[in-house]
Amino acid sequence: MSPHGPEGTAAPRTLLVTGHGGAGRSTVAAATAVAAARSGVRTVLLTGDRADIAALLPLTPAPEAAGPLSGSAALGRPEAVDGVPHLRVAAVDTAASFRAATLDLQQRIGTLLDLLGAAPLDPEELTDVPGADALALLRALRDVHTVGHDDRPPWDLVVVDLSPVREAVALLALPEQLRRYLRRLLPADRQAARALRPVLAQLAGVPMPAEWAYEAAARADRELSAVQAVIEHTGTGVALVVEPGPRAERVLTDARAGLALFGHRLTAVAANRLLPTGSADPFLAGLAARQQDHLKAVAESCAADGVALRELPHLGAEPYGAVELAPLALDPGAPEEGADGVRPDPWTVEDLLADEGHFVWSLPLPGASRDGLDLVRRGDELVVDAGGFRRIVPLPSALRRCTVSGAALRDGALRVRFTPDPALWPR
Repeated sequence: MSPHGPEGTAAPRTLLVTGHGGAGRSTVAAATAVAAARSGVRTVLLTGDRADIAALLPLTPAPEAAGPLSGSAALGRPEAVDGVPHLRVAAVDTAASFRAATLDLQQRIGTLLDLLGAAPLDPEELTDVPGADALALLRALRDVHTVGHDDRPPWDLVVVDLSPVREAVALLALPEQLRRYLRRLLPADRQAARALRPVLAQLAGVPMPAEWAYEAAARADRELSAVQAVIEHTGTGVALVVEPGPRAERVLTDARAGLALFGHRLTAVAANRLLPTGSADPFLAGLAARQQDHLKAVAESCAADGVALRELPHLGAEPYGAVELAPLALDPGAPEEGADGVRPDPWTVEDLLADEGHFVWSLPLPGASRDGLDLVRRGDELVVDAGGFRRIVPLPSALRRCTVSGAALRDGALRVRFTPDPALWPR
């Protein structure tokens, strides 16, 4: 699967919708998907909870017997929405995804199981385990970007109803983290050591990993790479839904720091369920006034980051159907600029060697504070903690021959100074 589509075709745009619990992120995701589809954009709404979407839209089985989603074990049968012909709703099937992945692994290591005398598991006894929902959603996200049967992307827009902010950031970071674990545990240069494996096994006194382990790791790396390419594509953006209040400002701070740390793009913030101002009722007027105070703080943060703020009205009742959802739709936004869909690396290296004797490695971290920031140099990697999130970043080759001589968080950016190590730096 290529997120760029075949030559001459455009990759689907992807809007990942998150927010805090109870803010209405599923409602806004559904409204955005409906509005895009009604304008003629081929749209799929991907959700981890079909019941949430069924409470908002009239769903019926899709008329087509087969389609680009029919072969995905991570997705249930796509459903249509009455009156919105260009929209399909695809719900993640965690149990089916876990069952398919486990049976596939079991088949690949069948010889090992036979040697151990293990009895294979039957499909009927497999139930999903905690954490399986995150992997299922990632597989589903990969599958909905698969090129269709007519050699063109099956959708123009993919809207994803994500979990709350902290879980969503962790989910988006998962492919990169898992690929790093695979590279450490089963290095890609194993081909050179293949002939030495029996000798190494005798020297170490333990068996070396079998070929199936390397093949499984390579396959997992390819699948994770495909998901990571979708998440990091220039056509992918994140929308944050908040209900103005004390919680909204904290959630926005978490989202700004967490998304920036992993290089994701916050494209829009939706302030949902805004009460009308100027009410004659003192109680409603007081609620609206407090909302406006919190909305002002949200607006200031958005303006500082250049992020669009969309103010969505309180409808007085839960909306149902395309017409009632219409006022809550977001603009999916235009793709970011980038070569061949590849987003520029947010980390930038400034060469101040001639003037000041060091390099500066910078990362935009809006919303981060000094209290929640920590840095550790670990070999050829830099471990960054910000706002409760952690990312391990490989150092550029030039900085690997340097030592960390200082760091500062200034104007929403983390700046790390690297001074050449005389023992490693060429004279």
